[in-house]
Amino acid sequence: MSPPRLVLAGSRAVAALACRSALIGCGSARRGEPVAPPLVLTAEEARGERIFMRECHVCHPGGEGGLGPAINNKPLPGFLIRFQVRRGLGAMPAFPDEKIPPGELDAIVDYLKALRRSPGPEG
Repeated sequence: MSPPRLVLAGSRAVAALACRSALIGCGSARRGEPVAPPLVLTAEEARGERIFMRECHVCHPGGEGGLGPAINNKPLPGFLIRFQVRRGLGAMPAFPDEKIPPGELDAIVDYLKALRRSPGPEG
């Protein structure tokens, strides 16, 4: 009769291991790291975010470096951001008025300024 008891004990061990693994998997890999507060946007900044996601996010994901450099930490004034978008620089293409109309570019600039004022995870 011992073999069935061993099988039962083995089943309990497997079940306990499965439960433990599931619980460990539920934890966050970033436990203990500070979390940045959510960014609160005005209506125009939110519009700029949508346009940014459509036109800029591919190269500057979330304003960070990707295919292009990070732009969150660039203290450029709005007129220089507009100039760079319109003229392009290095590998960055130029975006004419037909691609990003002036009002949309203004909204993108507002959104980029909002990203700058947002504290990072460090506070």
